[in-house]
Amino acid sequence: MTAGHDAGAPGAVDAFAPLPLGSLIGVIAPAGPATPDRVAQLPALYASQGYRCRVYPGCHLNTGYLAGSDATRLADLHAALADPEVAAIHALRGGYGCMRLLDGIDTALLQARPKLLIGYSDITALHALWCRTGAPCLHAPMPASDLLLPGREADTQALFALLRHGLPAGQAWAPALDASGLRVPGTAEGVLAGGNLSLVAALLGTPWAWALEGAILFLEDIHEEPYRVDRLLTQLRLAGVLDAAAGFVLGSFTEGASPDGVLRQMLGGLGKPVLGGWPAGHGTPNRALPLGLPVRLVVPQAAGQAPALTWYPPAGPGPGLHGGTA
Repeated sequence: MTAGHDAGAPGAVDAFAPLPLGSLIGVIAPAGPATPDRVAQLPALYASQGYRCRVYPGCHLNTGYLAGSDATRLADLHAALADPEVAAIHALRGGYGCMRLLDGIDTALLQARPKLLIGYSDITALHALWCRTGAPCLHAPMPASDLLLPGREADTQALFALLRHGLPAGQAWAPALDASGLRVPGTAEGVLAGGNLSLVAALLGTPWAWALEGAILFLEDIHEEPYRVDRLLTQLRLAGVLDAAAGFVLGSFTEGASPDGVLRQMLGGLGKPVLGGWPAGHGTPNRALPLGLPVRLVVPQAAGQAPALTWYPPAGPGPGLHGGTA
């Protein structure tokens, strides 16, 4: 991934700040369970990157497709938010379960202690709430489903490098893209939002739906055949989401037939920039992607020019990448 700095941006300002080495990261399991052997590897994983971790009780539980009861998983989330020593929260894995917690989350606590939430997949449901309240979040690999697996070393290094160094305002990311990804030239600006397509669609009609008016909408998914991607995007279209968004960034759509034709049909004629093939989602590579911050999306018309995303600080008062403790 290459990065450049926009000379017009205030160079002394961070889009988000670094997470200092030695910080304590709280690991929670808000969705599905992990195997005991992977949970046992967590302290060594974070120590190898210069951080400490606190593993919350739900990480050790397995009640089928959930890591403990809703009450336990919610209590872990609240405990990590309230703990004055915890600087950021990392979801153990996805699966299913985060939507079950939404109406029980103490939003006053979240607003008082807006800590960085790291994860993806089912964590998209929590990210929607984080972004609505101005709290920072990072669409990024998780320990049990990504970082502890062989062959994920590059994703691990990229995530922790971002945490260590932060992201200066005006820094442009122009990563190597999947060449087959859809591209519609154009430029748009808006808050980067979204994540897993199925979760973005599932939240529609609830108070926790993503705020997508004027947003740059990022989408990815797994195990969804083209007709199901069609159905999900049609739901977004009928709900006004595709008209509301200013542009689109597409990550990986894995473990199913390619939905490229559907994506082109549904998004290619909207007259808005579309950048497909971004290295984020359930595939490999799965690079960290800051959400909830203003970005500029540039998809050049001319061949040979690299598309890019450029991040800026929040438009109004609010936390940077990690909110620390209030």
